Amino acid sequence: MKTTVDLPDPLFRKAKSTAAGRGISLKKFITEAVERTLANPVQPDDGKPWMRALESVPKVPKSVLDGVAKRVAEADEADLAKQRP
Repeated sequence: MKTTVDLPDPLFRKAKSTAAGRGISLKKFITEAVERTLANPVQPDDGKPWMRALESVPKVPKSVLDGVAKRVAEADEADLAKQRP
């Protein structure tokens, strides 16, 4: 199917240049780009884009977090004891 797409000049030049560098037509380059984009759809924006970044953060077991919290509390107590007159 034929369609008309209005691209900003710098984007068009870069796409055309990249396609030529790969030895393919601009049509093939754009078709492949659209296919890749559709194969990996973006999750809808739920208003919390920062939450998506957290998906890649490894999960820490609660027992480890509890141990860290205990050590922080102990360190705070030691620091306070040093500061008392």
